Amino acid sequence: MSPVMDKTINIIMIINLFVTMVSLGCTMEVSKIKHHMRKPKGVAIAVVAQYGIMPLTAFFLAKLFKLAEIAAVVILICGCCPGGALSNILALALQGDMNLSIVMTSCSTLLALGMMPLLLYLYCQGFSDLQNAVPYVEIIVSLVMILVPCGIGIIINTYRPQYSKIITKVGLIIMMIFIVVIVTLTNIGIGRVMLTVLSPPLLAIAALMPLIGYSFGYVLSAIFRLSQSERRTVSVETGCQNIQLCITILKIAFPQEVIGPLFLFPMIYGSFQVTEALVLVVLFRCYRRFTKKEKETYQPAVTEEELKETTEGTV
Repeated sequence: MSPVMDKTINIIMIINLFVTMVSLGCTMEVSKIKHHMRKPKGVAIAVVAQYGIMPLTAFFLAKLFKLAEIAAVVILICGCCPGGALSNILALALQGDMNLSIVMTSCSTLLALGMMPLLLYLYCQGFSDLQNAVPYVEIIVSLVMILVPCGIGIIINTYRPQYSKIITKVGLIIMMIFIVVIVTLTNIGIGRVMLTVLSPPLLAIAALMPLIGYSFGYVLSAIFRLSQSERRTVSVETGCQNIQLCITILKIAFPQEVIGPLFLFPMIYGSFQVTEALVLVVLFRCYRRFTKKEKETYQPAVTEEELKETTEGTV
């Protein structure tokens, strides 16, 4: 990829991430955040699932498939990323607890500033010569760049709430346009080596990670007896990583000659996240519709004695 093309993609990614995080911040309400902070059971379970299950899953899958050094780092960074805006959308589709979803996304994003470098340092001990491959300083800088626009969004929603919905809608449109532009430019620049990202081991990991996250997130929240809506929320929050953050960190923190096309792995991972989540949404909607029809069609039979009593009463 030419230096000009590489720099252009980096700039677009930074702008896209800024717009997306401002939009996410505009969906957060300080009062609702305080409410869940006073009763942090759901948030605590989600944080444990997010920073416990997913990094561990990434570590074991990288070991299982015997990935190369740089590929293992990419998988670990994906596994250590916080939840993103996608989890909020999926929580809405699954009729989850939206306040809890937004608070969990906020908390996991804030905690990422310390947890991502810490977890990467700990898990990299399990790989030989991997400690020096992780750019800790660049990752912290990237996380700070994310928290600032998220804070701007919260301020806008607090003091100018009338603009929040407009900013969120416009931000979503801009995000989709920029993603198309980034994919197009990347295909033009390094289309010939894209098969590196589509290798069977990486495809298998991209498919397994979100599925494991969704499953364990639901099981863990069920063990701690959260409500059904909270269980669905924790499930999607655990299985959904912030793909934009992951791509931006990989693209900015690693030199082009080191990372190559592997910075696009989160896109493959994200496509499996969405596909598997959509299957869950369809199954959930079908289940709800089926149970609703059963309740509507079921009517207890009226006995002859009850019928006589009602007729006598009317007479």
